Amino acid sequence: MSSTIDTAVEIRPFHIEIPEEQIDDLRRRIAATRWPSKELVTDRSQGVQLATLHELAHYWENDHDWRKTEAKLNGLPQFTTEIDGVNIHFIHVKSRHENALPLIMTHGWPGSVIELLDTVGPLTDPTAHGGTAEDAFDLVLPSLPGYGLSGEPVEVGWDLGRTARAWAELMRRLGYTRYVAQGGDVGAGVTDAMGRQAPEGLAGIHTNLLVPALSGTMPTHTDEERAAAAQITTFRQSGNGYYIEMATRPQTIGHALLDSPVALAAWMSDHDTDAYYKIARAFVDGQPSGNLTRDHILDNITLYWLTGTGASAARSYWEAYGPDAPAAGRQPLPPPAIPFGFTTFPGEIWRTPRSWVDASYPNVIYFNEVDRGGHFAAWEEPELFSTEMRAAFSSLR
Repeated sequence: MSSTIDTAVEIRPFHIEIPEEQIDDLRRRIAATRWPSKELVTDRSQGVQLATLHELAHYWENDHDWRKTEAKLNGLPQFTTEIDGVNIHFIHVKSRHENALPLIMTHGWPGSVIELLDTVGPLTDPTAHGGTAEDAFDLVLPSLPGYGLSGEPVEVGWDLGRTARAWAELMRRLGYTRYVAQGGDVGAGVTDAMGRQAPEGLAGIHTNLLVPALSGTMPTHTDEERAAAAQITTFRQSGNGYYIEMATRPQTIGHALLDSPVALAAWMSDHDTDAYYKIARAFVDGQPSGNLTRDHILDNITLYWLTGTGASAARSYWEAYGPDAPAAGRQPLPPPAIPFGFTTFPGEIWRTPRSWVDASYPNVIYFNEVDRGGHFAAWEEPELFSTEMRAAFSSLR
């Protein structure tokens, strides 16, 4: 990997170029995979199914073209800057429209900036995607510390709050005195922390995963609330194995994630039921869900593999949620008083009721329940997701 660096400035242009021998090594490792026997059930209850991984590995070894992804990344303005001892990678696309609203969007796990790339056009150039010039954003897409193209933390303490402070510093360095923030999955945790910290210039936040529902007790007075609580219970009982492992023993799984590309692919495919079956259909049946195509799924996994960040990304869960991390037991800051928006997507781990949002945030300015999309909403439905961003922040322009 090489980068174009101007050491005279804090913010340095970045260019990714993976040596061909690393691509060749990846293909050799895929071909040399030692496979387990077939699962003994007909669903995903024992984990990622053998047929899914067989098809994924075959396509990855023979048909996936990383160079297309590399070109797509290099076609966007990429930069790095060191914040609090970590080299942070980010994409920064300024809109051609005047008075565009600055928006920093944070990905989650097992995602990366790859999952946000197809929102760049609709958000920065809305007139080409059914919007108006007044809908435009200046877009900042950072890579979380230890994920993809950002550097790995070399000390403990990089919890959600520390990343939130780093994002505020990034926006300050970019010269933005007023901006908004969005996040999903881990990115929702970072964005929630930003709202609670209320750095100067942050005008409002939006998430598509309700962070307080992960750790707090939500009301169960209505059928809708009880259904959401039941979904969370199911997830905690049989769907969060990855969460427990990374929050308690990230280094253990990290050895496999750095040594075997198919182990990495299996681990990253086994996030939630809706996303898993969509990934399986894309590879086994050739039926992608929206933008969750075989190539886009492998673009993301390949980025983790080539940057060797499977273990460091896993450690971010230990930092954020682990009982042994410095942040463990720390009381959260009060709910943010700044404007808050939320969109619930039908395929999310649970469908968040409006009442839960109102109970969690005192200044809700936007809530919407859409009819398609799941946990990786920006990735699966980039046009719909971008429409939600425009609507959620319209009152803050």
